[in-house]
Amino acid sequence: MTFHGVTMSITKTIMHKTQGPSARLLDKMPARLQEQLARRLGYHYQFDGLNPFYKCLLATQHLQNKHHFIEPNYEKSRKVFQAQMKSLVAQPTTIKAVKDIQLPLSQGITHARHYHPQPKKALPLVVFYHGGGWVVGDLNTHDEACRLLAKYGNVQVLSIDYPLAPEHSPAQIVHVCVEALEWTYQHRKELNILNDRIAVAGDSAGGNLSAVVSQKTQYTIYAPSAQLLFYPALDFNQRYPSFEKFKAGVVLTEQDIDTVSALYPEKCQMDKKDPLISPIYGELKQVAPAFIITSGFDVLHDEGLIYADKLKAAGIVVHYTEAQDQPHGFINFTTIHKGAKQHLINTAKAFRKFWDQQK
Repeated sequence: MTFHGVTMSITKTIMHKTQGPSARLLDKMPARLQEQLARRLGYHYQFDGLNPFYKCLLATQHLQNKHHFIEPNYEKSRKVFQAQMKSLVAQPTTIKAVKDIQLPLSQGITHARHYHPQPKKALPLVVFYHGGGWVVGDLNTHDEACRLLAKYGNVQVLSIDYPLAPEHSPAQIVHVCVEALEWTYQHRKELNILNDRIAVAGDSAGGNLSAVVSQKTQYTIYAPSAQLLFYPALDFNQRYPSFEKFKAGVVLTEQDIDTVSALYPEKCQMDKKDPLISPIYGELKQVAPAFIITSGFDVLHDEGLIYADKLKAAGIVVHYTEAQDQPHGFINFTTIHKGAKQHLINTAKAFRKFWDQQK
């Protein structure tokens, strides 16, 4: 088959209902051929250093007129994201114990999923808040990411299915996230948490929630002992150079940010400097040690870097790193892209080492 024939074959399969298998086939191609394929598919953005796998993937999406992650029709976006994530999984990473549980919090039942790689052994626990712009995402969309974090970090993970915007306000969402952490601390014995060590973690909006929860609980007995932030959203008030550089042509776009802003803070007429939504302006005196990883090709890149610097200036122990060839959202591509999977594996291992050093 000619290169053009391969191009058309991969394009057709990705554009129909075999995204996972065809994307994994694409991932096995040499980078040089991926670059050529991306150009043939019409990807014209000059992002040197972005893994060419994503250039092909994004080009194919653009051919389908899919340019944004979250549309104003947020209910449709939820269904699309759930379906996409389901289509990408071939075989979930094996974890010895995975159990869906219900947390009886003050606002009602909140669903959660508990992962334990060694059920008979006491391990520290990570409370995980999924990404999705506060508008999309659930326990299933981030199931594989939690499995990898549990396995390679050798930690328990409790993934929280917190309520979403715009049906719920930032105050309501944060309240549930804080209560989920408090519930975890209250049940530390039943959960067999090693030395009562509990951390918070999340990606994008979940990274934001992790930072907010760390700030709001910093003077409580159930404050986390570490926080892991994947490419966090931290500032609704200001747009940084990385925003202008990557506002089109990658996973998270300017329109996505505008849509999320309209559905989350603006709907409640919140001050965009309020630390409840923009933790970059919050009090940092006694927050947990932070492990922050940004993506090299992400509108939110600079927010994560600046937040790391602010934490350091406040005397907080920080480990900052960057997934240089990855776009925003890379932990959701671990089932189809070996590079994304390796970044998450490396981060899980490094975070556990960092956390252990904070004893």
